[in-house]
Amino acid sequence: MLERMEERFNPEAVIEEFEALSRDAGRIQRETLKRILEENGETEYLQRWGLKGRTDPDSFKACVPLATHKDLEPYIQCIAEGKNPSLLTGKPITTISLSSGTTQGKPKFVPFNDELMESTMLIYKTSFAFRNREYPIENGKALQFIYSSKQFKTKGGLTAGTATTNVYRNTQFKKTMRAMQTPCCSPDEVIFGPDFHQSLYCHLLCGLISRDEVQVVSSTFAHSIVHAFRTFEQVWEELVNDIRNGVLSNRITVPSIRSAVSKMLKPDPQLADAIYSKCSGLSNWYGVIHELFPNTKYIYGIMTGSMEPYLKKLRHYAGGLPLLSADYGSSEGWIGANVNPKLPPESATFAVLPDIGYFEFIPLKENTNGQEQERLPVGLSEVEVGEEYEIIVTNFAGLYRYRLGDVVKVKGFHNATPELQFICRRNLLLSINIDKNTEKDLQLSVEAAAKLLSEEKREVLDFTSCIDSSTEPAHYVIFWEISGEPSDEIMQECCNCLDRSFVDAGYVSSRKVNSIGALELRIVKRGTFHKILDHHVGLGAAVSQFKTPRCVGPNNGIVLQILSCNVVKSYFSTAF
Repeated sequence: MLERMEERFNPEAVIEEFEALSRDAGRIQRETLKRILEENGETEYLQRWGLKGRTDPDSFKACVPLATHKDLEPYIQCIAEGKNPSLLTGKPITTISLSSGTTQGKPKFVPFNDELMESTMLIYKTSFAFRNREYPIENGKALQFIYSSKQFKTKGGLTAGTATTNVYRNTQFKKTMRAMQTPCCSPDEVIFGPDFHQSLYCHLLCGLISRDEVQVVSSTFAHSIVHAFRTFEQVWEELVNDIRNGVLSNRITVPSIRSAVSKMLKPDPQLADAIYSKCSGLSNWYGVIHELFPNTKYIYGIMTGSMEPYLKKLRHYAGGLPLLSADYGSSEGWIGANVNPKLPPESATFAVLPDIGYFEFIPLKENTNGQEQERLPVGLSEVEVGEEYEIIVTNFAGLYRYRLGDVVKVKGFHNATPELQFICRRNLLLSINIDKNTEKDLQLSVEAAAKLLSEEKREVLDFTSCIDSSTEPAHYVIFWEISGEPSDEIMQECCNCLDRSFVDAGYVSSRKVNSIGALELRIVKRGTFHKILDHHVGLGAAVSQFKTPRCVGPNNGIVLQILSCNVVKSYFSTAF
């Protein structure tokens, strides 16, 4: 029955259903909370808070406290160890998702169940339906740079893997992609291969073999697409040679990948000549995606937050192709769908689906002293346009009043459901004393300084930061990996610009009285951030889920060591 429904996937019907839900978002939210509490009210966690069968929002907020992952970790650990699979949910949790681990230095365990998988597919279908109105797909394929890491069994016998792996390995994922007429170019052996370098090469090769059928180029994150085409610049002649001779490169040594891709290859000198001609005619690889895949309608992936720094390079590779930002969610679950696909990624908004969870919002308003003042959470229908909030999630997988740690701004409403713009992670702060700089502040500072670098036709390939407390006073350190070798004069200007661009009042005043030391810009060797990626993949992270950590804390010692060992030059600000 479910398979027949997938085959009959009707985008307009999906839009109609979303419109109906969003028009009555307040009521749908109350019903969703009631359903969550009725299904899970007998669990040890909810019994602890004395709800006594009540399912209304007021009782829920009065009884159940706000929670962080640290609060729920003992429960999740017990579930993973098989001691009590129903501690958090009425139906036993059988699968654990791992977060990327790039923020805190180690992955978090998060419960995953069928309801979470259903909401994932619902988000996918909703945003696809709106995209398809603007950019219709017809019997195409998707060049998807997606990678699955290994799943393993926890001590209690539960299946565990990254959130993306749990989705990609679910049969519903492939059915939904087929229903949306965008099956992946690559066979499963490539997606689930144990060596992502080999998988990436084969993704590119499979895409080139199907170049005229490719209508979408996508990945979970924009970084993965940029990384793929930076790799293409290095290996394109080898790929052309494979296609010309019909023989797969010796670099592919994993038997399952080699066997699956070799079946797709046959000698095709005409295709090889066409690709060679396209690549040879490009100026600095501008527009390579459109040239290689001429029927591509758009490029798709998460492009907000920590992905924004990659947009300039992605636009370079894309030529004139539209960049469409994928939906808003996390390892803990989904929040909203992009129902305005024509907005540029920097302005992307996400309409909350009111039936996939119960959502609360903590208003983040400054008091008269300019300090952030935390207020009582408000409901989905009570948020105000233009205001910023931290999101609280209650879902069907055992998270109750869970502080996601994301800051969003309400940009408007789609009917009665808010459209959110992602601002930053709340806990990613550069702070030494009274200063407080977010990931967004860091990004804006790097963008300002990178403009100076572009005058010498150089670019910032990637960046991160940390606090160096070994000096007195402590100071900010920004790490850059750059193309080429700019002059010391330009690098010193970039360093000063970085320092001046942090406009937080606490930072500026602290710098002026030297209670925060001069900002330091450290240049690292080419390939350093690739080593950080390899490190996280070695820990079991999926490449699809990798995000460069923008602020490396003391708990992330190995990443700090990788950065420190690869520093080639250092500059100190003279801006103050």
